[in-house]
Amino acid sequence: MIYLQLFISFLQIGVFSFGGGYAAMPLIQGQVVTGHKWLTMAEFTDLITISQMTPGPIAVNSATFVGTKIAGVPGAFVATLGCILPSCVIVTLIAKLYLKYRNMAMLQGVLASLRPAVVALIGSAGIAILINAFWGSSAQIALAGTNWIMVGIFVICVVLLQKGKMNPILVMVLAGVMKVLAALIAGG
Repeated sequence: MIYLQLFISFLQIGVFSFGGGYAAMPLIQGQVVTGHKWLTMAEFTDLITISQMTPGPIAVNSATFVGTKIAGVPGAFVATLGCILPSCVIVTLIAKLYLKYRNMAMLQGVLASLRPAVVALIGSAGIAILINAFWGSSAQIALAGTNWIMVGIFVICVVLLQKGKMNPILVMVLAGVMKVLAALIAGG
């Protein structure tokens, strides 16, 4: 039964996650945190972090991680299959149709209308992760409860990425080093 739940949950994510991994984050959160309660919000944030650090799409990495946590290697296989199956079918069909009708104005209009929805999904996921990072899983936003170390690391990373045009991988490593140093200083 758990294998069927994993398959169906990640099949739904695979079907409705237009726009890539960031757009899929609210869908993943809805299934694994809110719906089935397989992960807490803190574990979900860790999941997204791990999914970013490992090669491959966020949704597929998330499916593999959640599947492994819930039902071991067979669960990872079933969840990952559920996640990638819709993409394989949909991309094959769309590629065939796109090649045939790529100059059609209506198709271009449909593609253009999806862009704002994708931006909203990405923004929603980003805000949820920021809230968890800055204020914890209680989600009560209060100035007194703000994790200022995380806010500082976030600001430094944004500046390095936007103004310094630094490699995102190096920024992730640097963020990890900053957090470890901050924990060592606070603990010692």
